[in-house]
Amino acid sequence: MIALFAFIFGLVIGSFLNVVIYRVPRGQSIAFPPSHCPGCDTHLKPMDLVPVFSWLFLKGRCRHCGAGISIRYPLIELFTALIFLLLSLNFWGWQLISLLILSSVLIVAAVIDYEHGIIPNKLLLTGFIIGLIIFLFRPVLPLSQHLLGVLAGGLPLLLLAALSRGGMGGGDIKLAAVMGLYLGPKLMLTALFLGSLLAGLTGIVFMLAGKKTRKDTMVFGPFLALGAVVSIFWGREILFWYLSMF
Repeated sequence: MIALFAFIFGLVIGSFLNVVIYRVPRGQSIAFPPSHCPGCDTHLKPMDLVPVFSWLFLKGRCRHCGAGISIRYPLIELFTALIFLLLSLNFWGWQLISLLILSSVLIVAAVIDYEHGIIPNKLLLTGFIIGLIIFLFRPVLPLSQHLLGVLAGGLPLLLLAALSRGGMGGGDIKLAAVMGLYLGPKLMLTALFLGSLLAGLTGIVFMLAGKKTRKDTMVFGPFLALGAVVSIFWGREILFWYLSMF
């Protein structure tokens, strides 16, 4: 029952994250006006807003004007539901709550960065403040570890940005710092390593395919987010395996 509730709750939260992803980069309020079709501006009814099922029932089109609705919407809802389900099966208590919040921030940051090349400060500041409040009263790790995680996430990318003279965006640095607050230094460094590895491998594939050159830039936020998700579930095993090699 807990897993089922977590999945349904994830679908609902995923629907809300879609609103954040669409509106925040455009400078719009996430509360007003109510949900509406971007094509015809018609306010949507509750039957049009059921996660996943409304998109399937309407065949990916607005009921009123027939404008296409991106498949991104149900995919984000399903992905959020899956993450919430997996988290509920592996964690509990305040650790679960904190990871649900972090995963929501990561999903929004990754998609906005992929689509717009930015990671909004409002999103990162909100995630940081909520995490700080939680860990001040209900720390998952010793509070010093949460604060060290901020440094473990933000400092390496800040140094990289300074050495590369702008090769690393400020949004990536702040996202890594927020991740570190929730994960602590060990899992944060694992997430940073995994994100960098995935970004490097993807860049190589794109260059071999002729879609990018060495001078082209790549958004790093999605890779950081993916590295964090992998680290949440398997970071300790990866870290143990790595250390056992020496």
